[in-house]
Parts: sequence; structure tokens; C-alpha cells
Amino acid sequence: MKIIALEEHFQLAEVKEAVARLLPASHQSLYNPPTAQLEDLGDGRLQAMDAMGVDVQVLSHQASGIPQLPSAEAVALSRTINDQLAEVVRTHPDRFAGFATLPTPDPEAAARELERSVRTLGFKGAMIHGRTNDRFLDDPAFSPILEAAAVLDVPIYLHPAPPSRAVSNAYYSGFDPAVSESFATFGWGWHLDTGIHALRMVLGGVFDRYPSLQLILGHWGEMIPFYLTRFAEAMSHTTKHLQRPLADYFTQQMYFTPSGMFTLPPFQLTLQLVGADRILYSVDYPFRADDQARFFLESAPISPADKAKIAHGNAEQLLKLSL
Repeated sequence: MKIIALEEHFQLAEVKEAVARLLPASHQSLYNPPTAQLEDLGDGRLQAMDAMGVDVQVLSHQASGIPQLPSAEAVALSRTINDQLAEVVRTHPDRFAGFATLPTPDPEAAARELERSVRTLGFKGAMIHGRTNDRFLDDPAFSPILEAAAVLDVPIYLHPAPPSRAVSNAYYSGFDPAVSESFATFGWGWHLDTGIHALRMVLGGVFDRYPSLQLILGHWGEMIPFYLTRFAEAMSHTTKHLQRPLADYFTQQMYFTPSGMFTLPPFQLTLQLVGADRILYSVDYPFRADDQARFFLESAPISPADKAKIAHGNAEQLLKLSL
């Protein structure tokens, strides 16, 4: 069974260093990522993929702080990332595909970079890491990016990023700094923040304005599936401005991936809500790298046909992959 994984990260050392010089210390994390694995785009990564049973990685640069940079620097660094990623994909076209990094502080430039990345570099969509200067994608300023994605017929993968400083201080502070940061980010906070981001896009009419736009959410939908029915029922009397029932936006314009969360309850809930046609696969390499990547899907209590859709078929269709 071929496996295509869609949330697989890399990092360019020069970009990391440039961002560290540009961002104030208050924007920098205490967390030390697996740097060696992130920066390896050669034999070491291919060997890890083989060990996990992953055939293809759709690569995206890890959260780098670009959404918080001045526009000019964000544009230059995004182009650097995308140009170097394109070279990696050209070197191993049967093992890698790419998601563009976009300079979201300048939405017009970001739209142009998405078009260049898709039409010239051959990328399959873009990954956006959370808010840009505390603005969500429902802000009209980001319409050029969303319109470009819709016209190009490529998805946007909405990846978590830390909540705003005010939210972190209000909700997640008061513990040892390492505890507070983990609580505010990968332990809880950035998943909630990303789910709110997607909900805002729905409530803001983004998917009515761009009915072909497709959004990908990791971590089994960033908490949304558990509360989707409650959300739809509770909001039904206040969302007359929307063209469709709330749940339809999630079953028609969103895809969901595990992001290395290899346990059955969230998978089964997501499957019941959106069906096998709306689930893609992801490992979240190198933050997750073990034999569960293949074993979880192979042992899942679903039909072989649904396994094939989730493992590779849905990704091939959505991303127009011919590998």
C-alpha cells in the first residue's frame, strides 16, 4: 500500500538564522526541534521514510516566524525557501512534492508567490502557519491569497502556530515556563487556536466567496469534529448570512489528517463525520518518526478501499499527483 504523507517538515538553516535576527526574543520558542532531521533533505530523510513505510512526503517548511516579519523580508525568505524546495523535489520527483511558503504579511505578494510556486515550481498547494500579525484568514486583507488558491485549484494546509501573546498570558501562563509553553502550543493551545481559525473562515463567509477553495486541517481537525454538531446546532439561528448549513463547509471544503496522532477514537470520530473521502494521511515528520506511520493505517478497522483512499488516493486526486 502506497502512503503519501502531507504534513512533513523541513528547515533551511539560513532561514532559521535570518528569522532569529529579525524577530524579537519574545517571539522565539523555548522548544528545541529535531534540527538535524529537519535540515536533512537527502539520504537520511529517504532512509527514515523507508523505515516508516512512507513512499512520498509533501514537504513544507516548518513554522519559521515568517508571518510576523516585515513584508520585504517575508517575501525574500519565502522565495528562498520555495526555490530550494523546488530543487529538492526535482532531485527526487518520485519521493517528494512541495507545499509553498507564502509571505502572508504582504497578501498581494503572497498570491503572486503562490502562483509562481504552482505554475513554475510545480508545487501542490501552500502551508500557512496560523495568524499573520494576529489576523486570521477571514480578514478581507487576505482575499488575494484565497482567491489565488481557488483559481489555481490548490489547497491550503492550515498549520498550528502559537496563540497570541495576550491569549497565552491569559490562559496558559502561571506554570514553569516549559509547562506553560507546551500547554499553549502543541499540548493544547495552538490546536484550539487553529480550530478557531477554521471556524472564523466559515463564519466569515470565506467558503461562500470561494466555493472551490479546499482547506486541510491536521490533528484530526484541530478539535472541531468533537464539537461540530454542537457548533452547527448552536449557531444555526445566527448564521442566516451563510449559503449552506454549517456542517456542509467541513464535509465539502475541508480535509483532515492525523498529523502523527495515531489513536483510533479521534480517527473513528472524524471518519464518521466526514467519511473516508475527506481524510488524508500525515506523519508530522520529523516530530513523529516511528513504525506507527504505516502500522496504524494498515491495522485500522476499515475496508481496504477506504485504506487506499486515505493512504494515497485522496491525496493523488486533491494534489493532482501522478507518481
